[in-house]
Amino acid sequence: MQKVLSMRYADAGVSIEEADRTTASIKRLVRGTFNKNVLAGIGAFGASYALPTGFRRPVLVSSADGVGTKLKVAFAVGVHDTVGQDLVNHCVNDIAVQGAQPLFFLDYFATGKLESRIASAVVKGLSVGCRENGCALIGGETAEMPDMYKAGEYDLAGFIVGVTERHQTLDGSKIREGDVLMGLPSNGLHTNGYSLARKLLFEVARLKPQTKVALLGTTVGKELLKVHRSYLKPLQALGNARLLRGAAHITGGGITDNTPRILPKGLSAQINIDSWPRLPIFELLQDIGNVGQSEMLKTFNMGLGMIVVVPGRSKKRAEALLTKMREPFYSIGSIVKGHRRVRYQ
Repeated sequence: MQKVLSMRYADAGVSIEEADRTTASIKRLVRGTFNKNVLAGIGAFGASYALPTGFRRPVLVSSADGVGTKLKVAFAVGVHDTVGQDLVNHCVNDIAVQGAQPLFFLDYFATGKLESRIASAVVKGLSVGCRENGCALIGGETAEMPDMYKAGEYDLAGFIVGVTERHQTLDGSKIREGDVLMGLPSNGLHTNGYSLARKLLFEVARLKPQTKVALLGTTVGKELLKVHRSYLKPLQALGNARLLRGAAHITGGGITDNTPRILPKGLSAQINIDSWPRLPIFELLQDIGNVGQSEMLKTFNMGLGMIVVVPGRSKKRAEALLTKMREPFYSIGSIVKGHRRVRYQ
């Protein structure tokens, strides 16, 4: 065996210097999300966060998620900050539907060859999302792993922790027959259904990310990179007014699979599919692939990123509150007797 003299980590494809440059470039962004409860953040081996005071029986709520193959669009377009916002907002929504306010967020960024410019752009998006949701970007991990990823590509995951009072935890148990379903609109695909969407747009229709489509009013790439909305503020407002009995974040599985997750035994959701406007992107996808309606409803959010359940007698109060907040909404159905499923009409 031939001996090799004085090899370095960089010879195996890992640059500690580039990692140091990346860390230096993101410190300001990360610290901009800190609050008084952050005790140890970037640079420490572990992040420390003091539980806020004022809670009598606090319950911690956590979630982890990724951006999925929406990242492929980011790679193709060369825009990397919006996926960071997507990730934070997605995770925030996942705990907000359980009544939690976000406390802190951690990210995992992995790539084959670390490029400080790209990593910093991703973290910029993460920091924007955290600031907008009152959440501290308390730490994370940047991993450079040669041969694991294609050149110019990376993976991204996020981990969030929030808190709520035990008696204010939303689990759907208070939902009753006759309650009203209200839908809050999405910006587009959000972060789900991208494997099918990319196949339809880029393989079947042979469109390019830079192709401008009249029906969309923008390019394919810009449409697909629209940021996943955060619904924290309307959910908190409804919760504080004691108008919220349940909420379903419409992600993978669409309206069909996500809505039943909050339904008690013996109840179903009856939804009028003509009660809200279809976004052009869903019309385009359905037309390109001749996709059946049931498949669309199980794959995409179809224009509703969040479905909330409010007491039937309080519908007007809920509508007035959302109107005051300038939060668009649609009355889409009601809770009926059934077997924990969605019934479309």
